[in-house]
Amino acid sequence: MWKASASVIAALAAAVAGQAYAEAPEPAPTAQICDRAPGAWDDTAQANAISLYALEWVPFGPSELGWEAYVPLIQHEVGSPCDPTSAGFAEALAGFQGRYGLAASGRFDQATFQVLRGLWQERRPFVMARVRGECPDPPPVSDLAYLTTGEEHAERLTRLLRRDVLDAYRAMATAARAEVPEIAAEPELLRVFSSFRDPEADAARCARDGNCDGLRRAVCSPHRTGTAVDLYVGHLQGMGVDSTDVHSRRHMSQTPTYRWLVKNAGRFGFVPYVYEPWHWEWVGR
Repeated sequence: MWKASASVIAALAAAVAGQAYAEAPEPAPTAQICDRAPGAWDDTAQANAISLYALEWVPFGPSELGWEAYVPLIQHEVGSPCDPTSAGFAEALAGFQGRYGLAASGRFDQATFQVLRGLWQERRPFVMARVRGECPDPPPVSDLAYLTTGEEHAERLTRLLRRDVLDAYRAMATAARAEVPEIAAEPELLRVFSSFRDPEADAARCARDGNCDGLRRAVCSPHRTGTAVDLYVGHLQGMGVDSTDVHSRRHMSQTPTYRWLVKNAGRFGFVPYVYEPWHWEWVGR
């Protein structure tokens, strides 16, 4: 999981200093014209089309090639359903950049992503607690409730969530299956493969496995709060349901399940962790 660093704290500060949003703006209707008159934003759209697959950058630590894995969240944040290679997307991105004090070029770059990441992270109360140097206490056992076997992913049995979070998860999963045929047709989709994790057991496991690096498994994990869920959104054949390989994350980000979550999870009080398409945290409504 993510851990606080000077660069991220700076990004958070920059986001707060700009025009703050409690939630992302509602995307424009899909009927919005995404192409513009010839000449308007054409060069910018072409630059985005190239960098979408070829940008060499370091958004979270490991180097990555391209930014396709982050497109659904970016589209939602800038309020545009347009393809990232279109003139309409470039225009919407330029508007976002201007609102946050960046050069309104319409071109995706690491500086723009830093502000986006700051916005996404500051919506996670757990992250803000970690920035303050705090590690939230786990809830009392009496506040936890059991998932049913039909709510747990077959690969991992997880068992517990905070009661109010479990209610919100159930409402969200029911809505998703009613609204998206692909989700309704595949029972494993949106099942939970990690939820509440006992802090002592989690610490012992990450110490044993040697992966307490702040990305794969944090020393102080949000799963200790009983408000974090890892949801099955699909996976790339040959890779795990929580593989952080860039190809795996890119695949997950293009699934109907993940795209529905980006647009709708906020209705049920859930916010994403951008680096892990499967990880969502309940913050209330």
